[in-house]
Amino acid sequence: MTVGSLQERMEIAGSTLSHHLKRLIDTGLVRQERSGTSLICHAEYPAMSALIGFLSDECCADEGGCGPSTHEDLSTPPGRC
Repeated sequence: MTVGSLQERMEIAGSTLSHHLKRLIDTGLVRQERSGTSLICHAEYPAMSALIGFLSDECCADEGGCGPSTHEDLSTPPGRC
């Protein structure tokens, strides 16, 4: 998605979007490429999945596991962290 399209969709100031995109790019959650005069943003899904897994593990460490594991029935609501 182009940065301009993302800005329109999110209805935020360009400087705010630029700030947040820089952080996401710096952490490897988003990558950008230039196509002519446009900047195209791509989500880095493997990195996002790893982050969610880490946060879930850390959030639930003291709770003895509060979210669904890969072996649990995902149709039941997870416990709360």
